Amino acid sequence: MTQEIIGSEPSISEIKIRFEKEFQALIKNLESISKQNLENILEQQKISQKHVNTRPGAMALNQSKIEMFNDYNNKYLKKINEKFTTF
Repeated sequence: MTQEIIGSEPSISEIKIRFEKEFQALIKNLESISKQNLENILEQQKISQKHVNTRPGAMALNQSKIEMFNDYNNKYLKKINEKFTTF
């Protein structure tokens, strides 16, 4: 999904719909995930966030898409961290 954020297409409204659908699916998947897989997912999300935010030329990218990605990623990271409390 990070490639779509970086690219000029699709539009911001389409990206929001995709983010919401993917976010809901990811949250549902957290219900049955192992602690080890959860740790891997947490690390992958941090890497994705760093990639989007520190990519050379990031300031020239569509900032509204980057902000939306960060909002959804932060919500997902929060859900992951909440899941850790159930182990």
